[in-house]
Amino acid sequence: EGITVDPAKVEAVLQWSTPESVTEIRSFLGLAGYYRRFIEGFSKLAM
Repeated sequence: EGITVDPAKVEAVLQWSTPESVTEIRSFLGLAGYYRRFIEGFSKLAM
């Protein structure tokens, strides 16, 4: 099947609250950047 994302990890990310500080935003973008190959249009979403 190739490389896939663990559905449990996707669910965990979906349950996170919205980042409210610069530090929280950077942390989230760092995590999301790790999965960028699975997110269509990631560069536009991250702006």
